[in-house]
This record gives sequence, structure tokens and C-alpha cells, in this order.
Amino acid sequence: MIRIEGAIETPHSHPGCVAAALEPDNLTLIRTFPIEGGVRAEIDGTRLRSITASVDDYLMNLAIAEDVCTAASKRRQGGSESSGVESGSNGLKIHNNREK
Repeated sequence: MIRIEGAIETPHSHPGCVAAALEPDNLTLIRTFPIEGGVRAEIDGTRLRSITASVDDYLMNLAIAEDVCTAASKRRQGGSESSGVESGSNGLKIHNNREK
């Protein structure tokens, strides 16, 4: 059996937030974690088709996570009182600062 291993490292302004957003995708083939200045995804498996499909899904989710974390950061910096997302040591925290 052939073992296929690899890693994808991408730079991000908010690596903790991006890695937390991708955490639900950490299954057997891909594990994602923050690194200094970015995010690292380690890939490990034996079936090329499964790895290819997982990497394709990961890259789409990565783009969405980056967009969400960037938008949330801009809202926090702008002092917006609307809902936002912040990174935490154990994942994303959704908060709502709107008064009812």
C-alpha cells in the first residue's frame, strides 16, 4: 500500500480564526492548525482520489474561512455593533453585541 503525505501552508492575517473555522474539517485525511503568520494543513492517506477530493474541499473552505475572518476583523476594528466572529483557543465564538 502506498502512503501519500503532504502539507499546504498558506499565509493569513488571522491564522487562529482561519484554523478554528476549518477545525470541523479535521478528519482522518487533513489536519489544520495555525502557524506563525498562517495556517498549515497536513494531508495523509492511501487513496489518491480521496486525497484529491479532500484537498479540493479544503481549498474551497479555506477561501471562505479567510473571507469570514477578514470580515469579522473589519467589523471589530470599525466598532460595529453587529454580530461577529472571533477566534478562541477552542474554536470560533459567535457573539452578538446588539441591544434588544
